Amino acid sequence: MPRLSRVESQARTRELLVATAKELFLRDGYHATSLEKVAEAAGFSKGAVYSNFRNKDELCLVVLDDIHAEHIKAVGEAIAGRPFDDAVALFSQWAERMIGDEGWTVLEVEFGLQARRDPALRAELAVRDRAVRDAIAALARTFDTSAHPAPLPAQDLATALLSLGIGLGIQRVIDPGIPVGVLADTLRSLLGLPKSEKDA
Repeated sequence: MPRLSRVESQARTRELLVATAKELFLRDGYHATSLEKVAEAAGFSKGAVYSNFRNKDELCLVVLDDIHAEHIKAVGEAIAGRPFDDAVALFSQWAERMIGDEGWTVLEVEFGLQARRDPALRAELAVRDRAVRDAIAALARTFDTSAHPAPLPAQDLATALLSLGIGLGIQRVIDPGIPVGVLADTLRSLLGLPKSEKDA
């Protein structure tokens, strides 16, 4: 096997650190996961972490970017090119698995609270929030609503769905029995579409 170049080795180290941090952040939460723990679990020195990330906040931002990209890709691939009812059904399946996932939800909440006294970190999270809303809006624009024109612009629809999803996620951490079907019903309502018999 050919020896990795310095650049390739650095990229591989960074990739392993992010994967390890993601696992620990999701398992133990933001505050319980130190950079020392990430370095040790990944098999590197703490110096290797600091040569790739300024601090734990920056590492967590990269982890959240990775998580968001995974979810947006999964939802996009599931609904792309499908009739509306099928797309909503597949989105609902994803939501059932992910909305209220304890590790993900707690990490988002914990890190959001971490940012409340740090204007720079809050600004970074705001940029990412806008990116997620833009991605949801782009997906919403793929729906064929020609028979029932949407009463809300795609960007407003994205804001409403993301807000509902965040709140529902927190509620489902407390009570996993809360159904996610309200997301599909709300999406239909916001698009001015009747409730599907499949969802009834």
